[in-house]
Amino acid sequence: MEAIDWIILAGTLLFIVSYGVWKTKGSQNVQDYVGGGRSSKWWTIGLSVMATQASAITFLSTPGQAFHDGMGFVQFYFGLPIAMIIICLVFIPIYHRLKVYTAYEFLENRFDLKTRSLAAILFLIQRGLAAGITIFAPAIILSAILGWQLWILNIFIGILVIIYTVSGGTKAVNVTQKQQMFVIMTGMFVTFFFILNNLPQDISFSKALKIAGASDKLNILDFSFNTSSRYTFWSGITGGLFLALAYFGTDQSQVQRYLSGKSVRESQLGLIFNGILKIPMQFFILLVGVMVFVFYQYNAAPLNFNPAATQTIMASDQAAEYSQLQKEQLALEVEKKMAQNKFSAALELKEYNAINEAKQQIIKTNKKDSVHRITAKALIKKAYESENKKPETNDKDYVFIHFILTNLPNGLIGLLLAVILSAAMSSTASELNALGTITALDIYKRNKKGASTDKQDVFISKLFTLAWGIVAILIACIADLFDNLIQLVNIIGSIFYGNVLGIFILAFFFKFIRGNAVFYAAVITQVVVFIIYYMLIHIYPSGQEKLGYLWLNFIGSALVIAMAIIFEGIERLLKPPVVKT
Repeated sequence: MEAIDWIILAGTLLFIVSYGVWKTKGSQNVQDYVGGGRSSKWWTIGLSVMATQASAITFLSTPGQAFHDGMGFVQFYFGLPIAMIIICLVFIPIYHRLKVYTAYEFLENRFDLKTRSLAAILFLIQRGLAAGITIFAPAIILSAILGWQLWILNIFIGILVIIYTVSGGTKAVNVTQKQQMFVIMTGMFVTFFFILNNLPQDISFSKALKIAGASDKLNILDFSFNTSSRYTFWSGITGGLFLALAYFGTDQSQVQRYLSGKSVRESQLGLIFNGILKIPMQFFILLVGVMVFVFYQYNAAPLNFNPAATQTIMASDQAAEYSQLQKEQLALEVEKKMAQNKFSAALELKEYNAINEAKQQIIKTNKKDSVHRITAKALIKKAYESENKKPETNDKDYVFIHFILTNLPNGLIGLLLAVILSAAMSSTASELNALGTITALDIYKRNKKGASTDKQDVFISKLFTLAWGIVAILIACIADLFDNLIQLVNIIGSIFYGNVLGIFILAFFFKFIRGNAVFYAAVITQVVVFIIYYMLIHIYPSGQEKLGYLWLNFIGSALVIAMAIIFEGIERLLKPPVVKT
């Protein structure tokens, strides 16, 4: 990195933090600090909702996901537009009518205090873990690439977010996320066009897509009914729908974004805006990853994109074997380029047999490439185990950052690093804002004795936001690298979200269900979901699970609803409700 990169990076981050503090100074009451003054326009809500979901993990992991596995991940979002419509019609009008500051406030009005507290605690557990991961994700990768200490980056990112989130609350999060989304999308578009301009002259965008298609990177739709597959059309519009309903409808980090709306209409338009743009945005980010794959068909790529893993193995007893594998990979790179040139020429001639023959050659080289990478991971695993370290064979999350630092010109590197850190800040800010709000209002204020003033409530909210910021930094410092970070966040959410969504569905649509039945059903459901996750997903390697994790959202919702109905029936048989005359 050159001086221009550091100037762009530092300037972008300082502007966002300073702007957030300046625009929101003087938030002295709960409505301003927690509710954002209930003055946000629809475009602010829409961008804030998108920025909250689009963490650094999205921009680090998603291109790597596409590089390795293609575009199929986009099916994960197929249920989202349907969820937006349901939330706009059902959730938002109720929240606004009741003038609640948190989603769980509604649950006490509908059921009782213990159900509200349980839902709030489930949120705090899963979102607290996620907040740590959203800091850890960019920190571990930037640490490996830049050579900085991991704990320094964790603290640096955490402190930047804490400064303006504690200072300005919900409004600070909302106003800074507009700038962050602008930086993020500018960086991604610049990268996309840079890749297209640096492909061989005879490779147009349409031809690049055909090259990606020849390697099965454009297989978007999977209509199979295989429940063990993580991403299919059916899991997207069922499990993905329930996950989106739970995340956008009950997760305070999102609910707080649209509760700040000036009116019901502004909140609804903001969510519809998100529903319309989210799938195209994720499609585009995946497409960037596919274009990175095409770029590396004409340019040499490392056997493993994780520089720490490469450094470890080159200092181990497996160094000679790994070096030989690298030589074989370099020879294969030449073979891959020749296969792509042959395929490109066949496309120009429009000869079916020649195109098919060239495609078979591409498939053959891809298989060799896959064997080399699997062998490399096995050698890396040996190297780590010989030093009694946990193996770090995953490199999906390093693909995009490696491309940025080794191929982009000076200036653009700083911009893309600003994209990654801006995304980390935007998502983490929403999470800390929500965690502080829930702890202050749903747990502390609701269970303490005596009244409190607005000023005291704001102070307590700031104090808990700061505390959760410190907790998130600590979680980031002890976190560990997973198969793919974007999947880790979604798995954590799926374990909890189905149950919480089921509680809200019961509250909205099952008027005869009372608090005791819901509470005990939710406790048992959470235990059962943990068991299902461990037995059918956790103990199996990635891709070999007996159940795709998205189905946990549907299972959790269905289970808590069914059990609550049963428990309510039993309770009414044993103790019929008193009918007032």
